[in-house]
Amino acid sequence: MNWLSDILPPKIRSIVSDQKDIPDNLWDKCPKCEGMLFNRDLEANDKVCYHCGHHLRITVPERLKLMFDKGDYKTLDLPEVAHDPLKFKDRKKYADRLKETQNKTGLKDAITIATGTIGGNKTVIAAFNFSFMGGSMGARVGESIVKAAEEAVKTKSALIVIPASGGARMQEGMLSLIQMPRSIIAVEMVKDAKLPYIVLLTDPTTGGVSASFAMVGDIHIAEPGATIGFAGRRVIEETVRETLPDDFQTAEYLREHGIVDQVVQRSELHETLGRMLSLLMQPIKKAA
Repeated sequence: MNWLSDILPPKIRSIVSDQKDIPDNLWDKCPKCEGMLFNRDLEANDKVCYHCGHHLRITVPERLKLMFDKGDYKTLDLPEVAHDPLKFKDRKKYADRLKETQNKTGLKDAITIATGTIGGNKTVIAAFNFSFMGGSMGARVGESIVKAAEEAVKTKSALIVIPASGGARMQEGMLSLIQMPRSIIAVEMVKDAKLPYIVLLTDPTTGGVSASFAMVGDIHIAEPGATIGFAGRRVIEETVRETLPDDFQTAEYLREHGIVDQVVQRSELHETLGRMLSLLMQPIKKAA
């Protein structure tokens, strides 16, 4: 016997059984305080937890819209590189893994190059997408950083790089490690042209990315609570045989120790960058 249909009075039964389906994407949970977040309010707050202030990860389009004046920007095509040059295979072929990730994310690779203005200053941004194979840096990503630097020099624009990466892409072996010195050379092109190079460190910035272009900016800005470092906490503790502070490798810890210049709330990022670029670009505008 079905108690819902046979025992409950018809009026109550209709209320219980005819409830409309509730969408499963109305709420999110803060990974830090575990507070429940209404998605509409979370979006309005730039995906910053309104209980504890934790900065949740955002997509590259969301970040670019937040940073550029009026949210207007243009994206550049990524350079073409050889696909799966090592014919690498682990649990599956690298070529298949790459194709699956491209179909899932709608992106060619883990980086986006965009141009626009911030505070009225011409700017090129190279932003990493962590959802694309952990934001790992392979040959196309390295080539894209070079292209972003060349575009900045060509248009006399500031260059901002936004890493969110687990490091070099192991499926490309030595070819991925080569991108570390190549990215440094690209940054030097911008500096030689007397153009500003700013790094916005987001969660996470680790591995070969933090060991190359991410740590040679004219100015280093970080989002609150971002994890920034090279090796993982456990590896370092086992190497030095010491217990590290609880806030080790956070944006705030790095600011206190002189590696990060400023930790900036997401809501203040556009205004802060606009002010910095206006000061740094002033000699360039006068020369033009």
